[in-house]
Amino acid sequence: MKTTDERKRAILESFKGGLIVSCQVQHDDPIYTDDIVVKMAEAAKWAGAVGIRANSPDQIKAIKDKVDLPMIGLYKIWHDDTDVFITPTIESAKQVWEAGAEIIALDCTSQITHEGTQAWDLIKELKKEIPEAIIFADVSTYEEARRAIDNGADIVAPTLYGYTKETQHIEEPDMREFAKMCRDFKDEAYVMMEGHIYTPEDAMKCIFLGAHSVVVGSAITRPHLTAKRFVDLLGGYQDNWRDAEKAKH
Repeated sequence: MKTTDERKRAILESFKGGLIVSCQVQHDDPIYTDDIVVKMAEAAKWAGAVGIRANSPDQIKAIKDKVDLPMIGLYKIWHDDTDVFITPTIESAKQVWEAGAEIIALDCTSQITHEGTQAWDLIKELKKEIPEAIIFADVSTYEEARRAIDNGADIVAPTLYGYTKETQHIEEPDMREFAKMCRDFKDEAYVMMEGHIYTPEDAMKCIFLGAHSVVVGSAITRPHLTAKRFVDLLGGYQDNWRDAEKAKH
């Protein structure tokens, strides 16, 4: 059952049919400057985006101070012993919330975290600790989406499709599986598309298949990766640009 909380529903319904822009930068990215994420977010709002997705408390707060759009916040923390890096602990989720994000995104896959728990178990703990937060479940499969919803996620999206061991061989979004998510879960949660969307036409396909909204990052806000895709293709796929996209920071 979708949330009945009026404040949460107002935010979630404001996303309907729209574009959410992921405005993220790492310190070792060639485009990094202190205010780059704010400029990304300002450009997204100017273009008509309905929301922003951002990483780390500092960048979330910097954007929220300048751009009045709903925020999907996350905190990427990498460890060598796990592939779970998107808001992997309750402490990181609290920092995202305190920075001003209305929505907290976290890894909700079946993978084992640095702390030795299954990633999707954090949802229940988060709902107890911060019941006011809207929970955005980043998953990689239909089955993980099902579990995330059962655990109480408000939003599910195949953000991690291609980033888990089970799906790492995949480069393009699985539109058939995504359509199945939209069909089966539409009355229980807000199903959004995030991951591997590079053109407006592909984003529109997702809306047609039933997506509540679409999140796009690299194709809009990470020009070094866009350039890398071109170089990779022109070079005959000798240097896989996805290695750069998946790099730990």
